[in-house]
Amino acid sequence: MPALWTHSDKLLLASTSATRLGLLVSAGLSVETQNSGIDERAVEEAAAHEGLDPVSLAGRLAAEKALAVSRRHPDRVVLGADQVLECDGEVFHKPADHAAARAQLMRLAGREHSLHSAGALAIGGQAVERFSDTAHLTLRPLTDQAVDLYLDLAGPDVLKSVGVYQLEGFGIHLFETVEGDHSTILGLPLLPLLAALRRLGCLAL
Repeated sequence: MPALWTHSDKLLLASTSATRLGLLVSAGLSVETQNSGIDERAVEEAAAHEGLDPVSLAGRLAAEKALAVSRRHPDRVVLGADQVLECDGEVFHKPADHAAARAQLMRLAGREHSLHSAGALAIGGQAVERFSDTAHLTLRPLTDQAVDLYLDLAGPDVLKSVGVYQLEGFGIHLFETVEGDHSTILGLPLLPLLAALRRLGCLAL
């Protein structure tokens, strides 16, 4: 079988996200993972002082992850990715616990929000490609009972998502409209990534 991935080493994903890994593997890429180890809250605080908008914040987080791992593995092609949820100008974060998840869903209910997903590719400790994409989603109006049922059905995995929902699972029941690429919603815009990898000569197709 001909090889799709042409680089001598596998793509190094600066994350241990099972969702992002799954997206890359489903696209036929050869991938390894490594935790970036960056302090995301510190990056966000610095970005806030600089006045970065949510799209730029997602890009900064993605780049910092890629650069952190690239400095440890300068010969590898490293991918960093991140996602920022914005609703009416407010940036939301992953909930700390069940109560925070519930409160976040109630705040998003009946409102449109944006998911800004960004990625960066680094080689030799330098960012060589940056890309992003945005999806727009609207949760339907939700009762307290509906939110509680969803959280019970979805379980603790909801704490892994900035949106507190998992669109690929029970979360689909929460939505009124979804506009955007599925991979962008999951936190890694695949089409811009694949275009960037082709520019770097890493793909045969």
